[in-house]
Amino acid sequence: MKLQPGTPREAGLDPSRLDRVYEMLETWAREEKIQGGSLAVTRNGVLVEPRGFGVRKRSEGTDSMPGDAIFLVASVTKPLTATAVMLLVERGLVCLDDSVAAILPEFAGEGRDEIRVRHLLTHTSGLPDMLPENLDLRRRHAPLDEFIKGICRCKLLFEPGTRISYQSMGTAMLGEIVARVTGRPLRSFLEEEIFFSLGMESTALGIREELRERVALVEIPAEQRGTDWHWNTGYWQNLGVPWGGMFSTVEDLVVLLQMFLNGGEYGGSQLLGLQTAQAMVTAQTSRMPRLQEESRREQAWGLGWKMGWCDLSTEDSFGHGGATGTLVGADPRTGLACAIFTTRPGAPLRYVANMVNGAVV
Repeated sequence: MKLQPGTPREAGLDPSRLDRVYEMLETWAREEKIQGGSLAVTRNGVLVEPRGFGVRKRSEGTDSMPGDAIFLVASVTKPLTATAVMLLVERGLVCLDDSVAAILPEFAGEGRDEIRVRHLLTHTSGLPDMLPENLDLRRRHAPLDEFIKGICRCKLLFEPGTRISYQSMGTAMLGEIVARVTGRPLRSFLEEEIFFSLGMESTALGIREELRERVALVEIPAEQRGTDWHWNTGYWQNLGVPWGGMFSTVEDLVVLLQMFLNGGEYGGSQLLGLQTAQAMVTAQTSRMPRLQEESRREQAWGLGWKMGWCDLSTEDSFGHGGATGTLVGADPRTGLACAIFTTRPGAPLRYVANMVNGAVV
């Protein structure tokens, strides 16, 4: 199934309830709770035309935010990196219970030998979210391989497989696994194997030059202002980190979500096998015998996807958020998929997600 344009009613959404979502986003922009954003909603394969709100600040000036604006999606990148790894799994190149150190020998030592690929995909590796030297690396405009070297000598926070703790550095190692096993940089692998296959023409890991003029600049937090390494700088936009360096549009992301709702297929092409797609959006942490009960109760992770994405979605729903003010999610039970991108870090997007879910009829 490929997404087809249609009206809210054709999608099985209450038009008046969806209008309330648009009105709230317009109000937020008017009251400067957000500078600008875009929203795309689909249900049962019908795409309601993406809409923009507020303004887009660009290097060339400011204009109204279009529905096809490109955003730095931050950690919404992580499920894409995970998808790349799962392609290797179903091709027989990697197993979920492979030792990461067996693939990347320099990763061995200080307990890291016990980390499996599965742990990286479920935030149970014990690696930190960010390296202690993260800011220093960014100030020096360090290349990605310096981050990888730092991860290969960092101390674990806990024994792998015993707790859940969100870890961007685990996703960094997933990207390195893809590069090492395939001989291709992650950005090339994603572009050739996923973005091209799904028709995600406005998506890239690290900004492509021809897309740059469509980028909506992030509102920079106080601690980053005045630096030459913040989210809007050439250094960060070009670095393409596996844990948060992707640029995309709301429409491209709902295409990705629809592929998972379709069981790995989109537009007649089977990107992922049915079992692979289902495994990624099924709670895996509930099956980990050594996981602390507190972690098991508080969070549930699939393979790269967080299970449950708002208060009103079902337990089968999945999604991910990003620190730049982005949120995506889908629900197999209702056929709903949604991408909400803003330029305001910390924007209260779960309120929007609840309202979108409330429009399902």
